[in-house]
Amino acid sequence: MQAAEVNALSADCCIVGGGPAGLMLGYLLARSGLRAVVIEKHPDFLRDFRGDTIHPSTLEIMRQLGLLDELLTLPHQRAEKLQAEVAGEEITMADFSRLPVQCRFIAFMPQWDFLNFLAKKAFEFPGFTLLQSTAFDDFIYEDGAISGVKTLQGNERHIIRTSLVIGADGRNSQVKAKAGLTGQSFGAPRDVLWFRLEKHPDDPQLGMGHKGPKQNFIVIDRGDYWQCGYTIQKNQFDELKLAGLDALKSTMAQVAPFSAERMAEVDEWDKLKLLSIRIDRLDHWMKPGVLCIGDAAHAMSPIGGVGVNLAIQDAVAAANMLTKPLQQGNVALQDLQKVQRRRQFPTVATQFLQIKMSSNKRKRTTPSKVPQMISRFPFLRHLFGRLIGLGFRTEKPRYI
Repeated sequence: MQAAEVNALSADCCIVGGGPAGLMLGYLLARSGLRAVVIEKHPDFLRDFRGDTIHPSTLEIMRQLGLLDELLTLPHQRAEKLQAEVAGEEITMADFSRLPVQCRFIAFMPQWDFLNFLAKKAFEFPGFTLLQSTAFDDFIYEDGAISGVKTLQGNERHIIRTSLVIGADGRNSQVKAKAGLTGQSFGAPRDVLWFRLEKHPDDPQLGMGHKGPKQNFIVIDRGDYWQCGYTIQKNQFDELKLAGLDALKSTMAQVAPFSAERMAEVDEWDKLKLLSIRIDRLDHWMKPGVLCIGDAAHAMSPIGGVGVNLAIQDAVAAANMLTKPLQQGNVALQDLQKVQRRRQFPTVATQFLQIKMSSNKRKRTTPSKVPQMISRFPFLRHLFGRLIGLGFRTEKPRYI
């Protein structure tokens, strides 16, 4: 049945994707008095095993916006350092204690809580609109220029009139595809199987980090349960399924910091969520009337958990550079190019490190010397803490 067309909305900017980048940008634009419409294809923000790390760089932005204290009243866990177990020894790989910010820790908070918080704050401004269960369909062109977007909400078609569309709809971005934006893929040799294990009173204090003799078992403290990740070779999941669930659980138990009996909780394949790791980025993040940010512009590996925080930094940079042109009603291609230039270096530098670390894991046949170097030179754990906690370039909201 063909969708029925309904009355058009209008906005200074339409943001596709209600993730961290999209909602942060929508909040900042609405706070500046602009009309920002965010469309999100899902009816809510509830998704298992999304990036739930809020790094010190993002917490500092929330402080600058006056939102930090209220945010931290929400349930969360804190990690002042990141640990790894190497050859049976616990190594501090990154230490955030010397960062020049107020919050010297990573906050682990369910992403839906963070997104609901951002949406609630954005709704305090009259220019903010969030349309959920609403999918991006295509652009509208007039005289060769983008003049809006077509969206689908059930059997209803919405028209949103706008001269600027922001693609913040993730690594499988429809905005990117419809705009014909192309880029480079750098691959990744590993995938991750995520699952949860209930906490037991006698469980060790594991915090957050990579555990096990091969560092391919990840543990994150979620309060009342453990979020666990088991890294596998790229595209190996189908082969593992053929071998059977019991065989996989036996293999995981060999590298997990839990007893083999605990793996009984994973009693069906549906309790394992496959994350296919990608590292890629667009050559050009924009064309006239369109800009991609966050994972839509550059998909990151889970290494360091930095993807969400790079997306937030993108959103702040975009708001800083586009608010005035939007207020003037004239966003030129050069304005969009400024956003990419500002965010290109931290994107490339972060992906370079992720690619090198992934490549080293794939190629080496002897244990990595990095933990030995960190033990010998303690300043390295603070250096890694800065790279993970703050990244290569931080952004500060300008219009506050």
